[in-house]
Amino acid sequence: MAKTSKYPLYADLGLIAVSFVWGSGFVASKNALNSMTPMMLMALRFSIAALLSGIIFRKNLRNLSKETIKAGCIIGFFLFSAFAAQMIGLQYMLAGKQAFLTGTNVIMVPFIYWAVKKNKPDKYNFMAAFIMITGLALLTIDFSVGFSFNIGDALTLLCAFLYACHIVVVGIFSKQHDPIALTVIQLAFAAIISLLYVFWSGEFTIAIPVPGLLNGLYLGVFCTFLAFLVQNLAQKHTSSTHAAIFLSLESVFGSTLSILLLGDQFSFTMFLGCIIIFLGIITAETKWSFLKIKQNNPEKITEH
Repeated sequence: MAKTSKYPLYADLGLIAVSFVWGSGFVASKNALNSMTPMMLMALRFSIAALLSGIIFRKNLRNLSKETIKAGCIIGFFLFSAFAAQMIGLQYMLAGKQAFLTGTNVIMVPFIYWAVKKNKPDKYNFMAAFIMITGLALLTIDFSVGFSFNIGDALTLLCAFLYACHIVVVGIFSKQHDPIALTVIQLAFAAIISLLYVFWSGEFTIAIPVPGLLNGLYLGVFCTFLAFLVQNLAQKHTSSTHAAIFLSLESVFGSTLSILLLGDQFSFTMFLGCIIIFLGIITAETKWSFLKIKQNNPEKITEH
């Protein structure tokens, strides 16, 4: 009997860890916003991540072409815009609620590709979109007082759309340029724009309370730099279906941790909306292919 490689197992565990870290990022961000402005937090987070990635991957930055720099800046623009909308919106809403609203970006991606590349989404994408709309209504509308959609909800959905655009442009440019170089450039772009803004607005400060500083360091080192590194390494050793399922757990971890650590309170309707949105995310990411595999191979353990 051939010896089974442990790499797929380690890869799956790595992706679960990435989802957990990303989910915890909502809690860390909410806590950090008690000590600094959203843009100052972004400046701190992206400066740390850009510095670390620039040092570790400095070989990939040699002999950069103008086209690669331009592509990295375009990607960085969407990264910066998405996080700006997210951090500002987080001030007006529960962290756990934002985790699920942000997760809707995976449902938006196929439709943005449709607009850009003319590739029509399949039936699962349309199904996921319908499920998402239903879940969004339950999560964001307070039916006891009629229609209630606050600025935090709007900014977070804008964040989801911008992050979906970010995924699309990454998919396009990573086929033409070194993905590592693009990552370093986009992080540096986001850091520079954030720093320029906080200096211009007068928000820049080094007098950050220790709790806020620790949360900012956690976001920069773990949620941005290390999470990206582990994700790229792990996806080399596991299936795309496994990766999609495990990375979709980000919203679940984010919501659970916000309830446990921040004391967020969800009504039954909001909880039901979260479950429905998660079903939409799973539908868009996996097309339920893991169920088809089990049906086609009821007794066979499939390889990654």
